[in-house]
Amino acid sequence: MTERRPVHTWLTDMDGVLVHEEEPIPGAREFIAALTEREIPFLVLTNNSIFTPRDLRVRLQRSGIDVPEEAIWTSALATAQFLLDQRPGGSAYVVGESGLTTALHEVGYVMTDRDPDYVVLGETRTYSFEAITRAIRLIDEGARFIATNPDESGPSPQGKLPATGSVAALIRTATGRSPYFVGKPNPLMMRSALNRIDAHSETTVMIGDRMDTDIVSGLEAGLRTVLVTTGSTSPSQVETFPYRPTMVVDSIADVVPLVAEHAAL
Repeated sequence: MTERRPVHTWLTDMDGVLVHEEEPIPGAREFIAALTEREIPFLVLTNNSIFTPRDLRVRLQRSGIDVPEEAIWTSALATAQFLLDQRPGGSAYVVGESGLTTALHEVGYVMTDRDPDYVVLGETRTYSFEAITRAIRLIDEGARFIATNPDESGPSPQGKLPATGSVAALIRTATGRSPYFVGKPNPLMMRSALNRIDAHSETTVMIGDRMDTDIVSGLEAGLRTVLVTTGSTSPSQVETFPYRPTMVVDSIADVVPLVAEHAAL
């Protein structure tokens, strides 16, 4: 049996763990409050690159969950950090929304459709065929292909929506060039989050609702993981994966006592 270790830092996914769309999941408010009251460092992670952290803070506040802007880490921010590390002061042609363009501007990137260093694909609710065509031509001309995350679909009140991964597949088919995905399940997303709050993988736990993104990326980054079954992965599906989370619980409400008691995991 693996020895239990103390937990000093928490990372948690947002959709499916804290909220469904804008509906709070029972226990989410109490979980964030317990972390805040005890001054325990944490980050809320999301592969959604549409919104800025400020936008997401307001969205969570509407759900009754008070998360500071600086405690939200998106795939857009992780992508901007990755590009800054790779090529400071570079340029990019962006297919995406304000969450992504703002993050790139803030690290000093120039947005251009003339000989950019990168084509950066993010999520948007209004994918433009003209913009996708331009991205394909720029990649053919030598731009490097980056995508914020590989999620193939996303939820909406009306049903499933195509997401970044689906559009990336279209561009890949047209160009023969595969993108580098920065967001989950790339463990780079976890490592950039840890660096953001000066945390260590040995004393950090990742909470998520998807075995194929949240749990595997946490595992590969050396974190302990908790799967909640309020989102994408049902309890019956857990055994079909070749890896396991450290713990499986019904919802985030089951994690609140662990925070309150400073429990080892």
